[in-house]
Amino acid sequence: MAEGNLAAKPVSASQVTLVQLMEITDANIAGIVHGGTIMKLVDTAAGLAAMKHCGGPAVTVSMDSMSFLAPVRIGDTVTMRASVNDVGRTSLEVGVRVESENVLSGERTHTGSAYLVFVALDEKGKPRPVSSVDAQTQNQRRRQKEAKIRRETRLAHKQAIQEHRDQVQREQVVAPPDEDEPQDDEGFPRRRHLRM
Repeated sequence: MAEGNLAAKPVSASQVTLVQLMEITDANIAGIVHGGTIMKLVDTAAGLAAMKHCGGPAVTVSMDSMSFLAPVRIGDTVTMRASVNDVGRTSLEVGVRVESENVLSGERTHTGSAYLVFVALDEKGKPRPVSSVDAQTQNQRRRQKEAKIRRETRLAHKQAIQEHRDQVQREQVVAPPDEDEPQDDEGFPRRRHLRM
């Protein structure tokens, strides 16, 4: 987990709630808010929680997952509730719960969930150690355990992809690619661009 000389911080110290009214410019012609609009708000709320926990700059490294559970419509308010789930040496996972509210009826709906990974940066833009997070409630401990599972899954996925790429590269050494079709660094065919 985090560096031993940094004091642990409770989850509550960096929780963020962001509320915004959804307008016509946020939606498609059917009146449903674009997924990208929600994702931007999710990233903003998660980034604020990460920076509050780190006490400085933190940048998004990945969005582990974003589940859209129900549509958000024009005129709804959307609420992002972000909190730090777990912390590594220089990185941290932030979970975001997305809820919409029909302001006329007061009906609230859980419309999405997301998990993002951030890295804390020092004044030179390099990764720096982060305080651990003190999961005090049963729900916070559950979220911390699930964050550890997601991290293990990410690392296993990354390793499996690298092993596959290494295998493909070994096979290409035995049977070089067709010279008629040059390949880029990722092993994909290099396309010629047409000039118009």
